[in-house]
Amino acid sequence: MIRFAVVGCGHIAKKHIQAIESIDRARLVAVCDKDVEKMKPYEHVHTYTSLEQLLCDDEIDVVNICTPSGLHKDQALQVARYGKHIILEKPMALTSAEAREIITACDENRVKLTVVHPNRFKPAIQLLHWLIHTNKLGEISHVSVSVRWNRRQSYYDEANWRGKKLMDGGVLMNQAIHALDLLLWMFGDVEAVQGYRATRVKDIETDDVAVGIIRFRSGVLGVIEATVNVYEKSLEESIFVTGSKGTVKIGGTSIGTIEHLAVDGASEEQIEYWKKKFYYGTQISGHERIIEDMIESIVYDRDPFISGEEGYKVIELIEKIYSSDH
Repeated sequence: MIRFAVVGCGHIAKKHIQAIESIDRARLVAVCDKDVEKMKPYEHVHTYTSLEQLLCDDEIDVVNICTPSGLHKDQALQVARYGKHIILEKPMALTSAEAREIITACDENRVKLTVVHPNRFKPAIQLLHWLIHTNKLGEISHVSVSVRWNRRQSYYDEANWRGKKLMDGGVLMNQAIHALDLLLWMFGDVEAVQGYRATRVKDIETDDVAVGIIRFRSGVLGVIEATVNVYEKSLEESIFVTGSKGTVKIGGTSIGTIEHLAVDGASEEQIEYWKKKFYYGTQISGHERIIEDMIESIVYDRDPFISGEEGYKVIELIEKIYSSDH
């Protein structure tokens, strides 16, 4: 039995807590938030108003950090010094230098670290990854990702950290980071980038729209479009991949629906077989997969599937896109 604590009891914490409580080998033992009201639904476990108090609880094995992005670095360093394993919400930090500090602290204190990028576990995404890496799509020509979401001004106004340079990070760091993580997971290292960002609609300090072009070391070209300015409601989060032998588009409001899949020489029956191969356990959330993976990492003393290094790479990519805007 691995014992978990959740720090920060906002929106995303609910997913973590639900995931922990659905896993037989996991047990929620504590939560922490400065706002006592936010902890009221969890009074069946230990409640703390300071991270220092929580870290003195010897029952805790793993700390899930679900606080605003700008707090991640200092809190992760503090947790690492207490020798507790870390599940860190995205983005792991707001700069690559901060991310490297976290990785170093975890290594020095022999702490396991995983970063929350749950889209990797979606069946449609795992199928796409398999198609690419088994050469079913042939030579990849290019890939594009689109995050066309709506975030009303009220979304930013209701939480004082959202849209702030030192706490939020902008549309690539806060909203599109999962799609960028998928690009790196599927296509590897980046050779060159060019990007632009702007604040066009929202009354915020950070950008509300960004675009970018990537050349991967493999030669694959990539296009990125991300915005929170779609009128009225979110439209899509999608990835489109085309190669010499096939084309795939996975979309939906939150990337996960196969909208197009065509592979040279593959019959409809063959494609349906591939889909079934990856659509096992679809009721299991990405957060559950991440927590289960952390448990396995502790039990078998191995690195988590989504390591700190993986979290670092996507922060570094976003920095390169932003720094190219001049």
